[in-house]
Amino acid sequence: MFDFAVFGSLFLTLFVIMDPPGITPIFLALTSGRPAKAQRAMAWQAVAVAFGVITVFGLLGQQILDYLHVSVPALMIAGGLLLLLIALDLLTGKTDEPKQTKDVNVALVPLGMPLLAGPGAIVSVILAVQHAEGASARISVWAAIVAMHVVLWLTMRYSLLIIRLIKDGGVVLVTRLAGMMLSAIAVQQIINGVTQVIQGA
Repeated sequence: MFDFAVFGSLFLTLFVIMDPPGITPIFLALTSGRPAKAQRAMAWQAVAVAFGVITVFGLLGQQILDYLHVSVPALMIAGGLLLLLIALDLLTGKTDEPKQTKDVNVALVPLGMPLLAGPGAIVSVILAVQHAEGASARISVWAAIVAMHVVLWLTMRYSLLIIRLIKDGGVVLVTRLAGMMLSAIAVQQIINGVTQVIQGA
């Protein structure tokens, strides 16, 4: 009733795309300065948002894209542009948001989407669900999705210990490094999207 090959393949694919170790410095940069309780809540919110988005697209992804007449490359370019805007804010130190909304906004955007539930993860899940034949394959696909989000939550939840060690100066350095990494991810995502558009033309 359980297909370990399907589980392992999708889990590894999502691990590479969602990159829990790589998301750690970005998470630390975006949550710095918040109380520990708020940081833990944001880790949970980000994973919950990502899981919700992945689940919706896993169940209805192709129908949603077809209904909106949105191509996968367009989704990649849009996600890349959004990430690039966030990266520029991190690089320039403009990470403050209105106090009443900043905790929620950071957990939803960019952490929940498009960093965790980005175009790459969404497309991988859509394809995995489409190719899953039989109950065991479908169970394995959804088990891999759940397991990946548990790993993401554990990574962000316990990465908060790092903030206590690196102090304010370290947080500033991590923020700049996170901005540089995120800008590179964003540019690569835009390039991939544009390349696919050109190849499909």
